[in-house]
Amino acid sequence: MDALNHLQSFVLSAELGSFSAAARRLGLTPAAVSKNVARLEASLGLRLFQRSTRRLTLTEGGERFLQQIGGALSTLREAIAGVAEEGGQPAGILKISMAPSFGRSYVVPLLGDFIARHPGVVPDCHFDNRQVDLIGEGFDVAIGGGIELTPGVVARELGHAHIVATASPSFMQGKAMPRHPSDLAQFDGVARRSAGSGRLRSWILRDGAGGEGVAECRPRAIFDDPEAMAQAAILGVGVALLPMPHALAHLRSGALVRLLPGWHADSGPLSVYYPSKKLLPAKTRVFVDFLLEQFRQRDFAAQMRPD
Repeated sequence: MDALNHLQSFVLSAELGSFSAAARRLGLTPAAVSKNVARLEASLGLRLFQRSTRRLTLTEGGERFLQQIGGALSTLREAIAGVAEEGGQPAGILKISMAPSFGRSYVVPLLGDFIARHPGVVPDCHFDNRQVDLIGEGFDVAIGGGIELTPGVVARELGHAHIVATASPSFMQGKAMPRHPSDLAQFDGVARRSAGSGRLRSWILRDGAGGEGVAECRPRAIFDDPEAMAQAAILGVGVALLPMPHALAHLRSGALVRLLPGWHADSGPLSVYYPSKKLLPAKTRVFVDFLLEQFRQRDFAAQMRPD
């Protein structure tokens, strides 16, 4: 398998632009990756990279070699992974990315059943509000919204994330209920900061009759996590524009009340994302199938509808 390891080190170093990045993906040290590439160059009698302290650059011969073996190596890796499963059953570490509060509320409660069905698979869960580079960072699955569908990434929709206006009953006590999104400008609000741009988010709410209006409150507190926003709204800090996955339980319990019923914004689909491969590893395939099955059984898409 030494030759395969040398080839993997070369291809990942070329794709990611450094020995260090390739080492993180392979679980090796940068020195080990560099040594693997040097041994490959020696066996080929061909210099593959121009090396400098700042970056790696493929030589003309390296470019040609990468084009010749890149696709074939990917297929070979997938074939080896497919036959290496324990007793023909899905097995291995499954690297999953998900938003913290959504993952804790909707995905983590399902993992016990998944592990019971597939004991050879070990979920390795990463909780982060940022949008990950699914392929570049080596994730098997990502769950959430807004991940860019770059070449080689597949998305299977779980439901839509509608935004609704909410507040605690105590906060609204003695106040006139808003009738139009523009009325929210007179209320203190729990604002959300975009993790990507750092700017405060604003929403255009729409009703079923074609009406629309900008929903902006006076910022009383600012958060970058929707579950923290929900908790602040429950404590009476102000009005919070929340995604339905984070508002639903609190609306049902009465901790929050819905403002502007019939008005909402659609912030896009919530999906499960995974790399598109000819030979998808069984651990990924069974997890994606399991997740879709569980969300369908729980009628997740219908629960997320705002009306």
